[in-house]
Amino acid sequence: YALGVDITAHLAAIDNGLQTIGILAHGLNQIYPKSHRKYAEAMRENGGFMTEFQTRAIPEQVNFVRRNRIVAGMSEATIIIESADKGGSLITANIANDYNREVFAVPGRATDKYSEGCNRLIKTQRAHLLGSAADLVYMLNWDLKTEAKSVQKKLFVSLSDEQQKIYDFLIATGRESLDTVALECNFPIFRMSSLLLEMELKGVIRPLPGKMFEAI
Repeated sequence: YALGVDITAHLAAIDNGLQTIGILAHGLNQIYPKSHRKYAEAMRENGGFMTEFQTRAIPEQVNFVRRNRIVAGMSEATIIIESADKGGSLITANIANDYNREVFAVPGRATDKYSEGCNRLIKTQRAHLLGSAADLVYMLNWDLKTEAKSVQKKLFVSLSDEQQKIYDFLIATGRESLDTVALECNFPIFRMSSLLLEMELKGVIRPLPGKMFEAI
């Protein structure tokens, strides 16, 4: 709910009839910055606010860093528009990566101070290069225009008990994200990644953009 791209994104969501949630770095008895009080009612009607802080907690600097982990955890993707070599946006990007969420960064000129962080995220493969909204739609599988080519399924494929559990879940639910499959099938992420790769090689599942998977 901060100045700049944060409030711009909230207002754009409201203008397009989408829900949007402001994660606060203080209690619910105030709005920071004060200049954004005029947007509070529209926010409440189109999503709302969330905070982990007590009602009268003030917006201290350390609270914003703590808040970032909630922003990263609630979001399907984190987008870094601008960032210097150090900053809160990079902290959020690192947390999102740790949570196995998608991270995007808008590139800039190599000599631009406020593109250093974005360029470094892309260079170190900690973020996808974001050139347009279409990139986001494709990577997150929000509107998959073309289906992946059908892969001929082998008859009588041998699956382990773990793989069978995953396969049955995907058959029942359709496309699901890696996180959802891991949670519902009760496997740690590192084990889930290995199982999904083995199943892909056996031709019983296929990966989709946005870390989604479906049974074939």
